[in-house]
Amino acid sequence: MKKVFLFLLVMSILAFSFAQEKAKATLPSVEVRTLDGKTFNTKDIQNNGKPILVSLWATWCKPCVAELMAINDVYDEWQEETGVVLYAISIDDTRTAAKVAPFVNGRGWDYKVLQDINGDLKRAMNVIDVPFLCLLNGNGEIVWSHTSYAPGSEKKVFELVKKVAKGEEIKN
Repeated sequence: MKKVFLFLLVMSILAFSFAQEKAKATLPSVEVRTLDGKTFNTKDIQNNGKPILVSLWATWCKPCVAELMAINDVYDEWQEETGVVLYAISIDDTRTAAKVAPFVNGRGWDYKVLQDINGDLKRAMNVIDVPFLCLLNGNGEIVWSHTSYAPGSEKKVFELVKKVAKGEEIKN
């Protein structure tokens, strides 16, 4: 009798868990800084219902810079076609944080650049390695994320951005 009860209990729990729609992750609410030193909460990252890319990067990370440079080359077209915006959030700590603004300005990046100097966002998102890139849909839900960069992978990112812009589902 115990086995039957246990079996029914397990089956009920499984049925209930499959019936519930899995809640989609969103960015955690974390205080970061703008390049001019003002406080900015990541819950305020939005784009009027259009896709958002969030990149965690560092000035000392060559793959991070390569990825952001590759996206920069096509960013205007991406914005024109999909309305996407990119938030480039530097994880440079207090030793290198002062280099971020001149670094960004020297490359002419048109991204929204923020600084996670204490690593709070990185920890809250369980990001271990950079570059880290995630894609949010118009509701601010994280629909795709990826760590690392290889030349040409920005093409895959743009295909995903276009799908999100059209309201299509993304399988991460």
